[in-house]
Amino acid sequence: MIKSIVGPLTDDVSECADGTGALAAYTLSHPDFVLMGIDMEQMAGITATREIRAVDPAAGIIMITNYDLADLREAGRHAGASGYVLKENLLDLVPLLRAFAAES
Repeated sequence: MIKSIVGPLTDDVSECADGTGALAAYTLSHPDFVLMGIDMEQMAGITATREIRAVDPAAGIIMITNYDLADLREAGRHAGASGYVLKENLLDLVPLLRAFAAES
């Protein structure tokens, strides 16, 4: 579902199984944006977001989750996420990703 939404907005979509993979992939390719889950094995999404932002303070990271909890939104924001989208509202990604494209 996510690929069908972001596909028209980018030339390349890569997937990672967990936060460790996301950090490694970001370090290698520095994509225009990262769509990050929260609940992942090995390294949780909030930790991976913090680590990616340490590598690149300008990284565009959007948290995507089923959890509509204020404390997770706040933790994501403090880790450096630029946005927070619920899986039930994936179309909300489009304006956020267009904003990233406009900034680039």
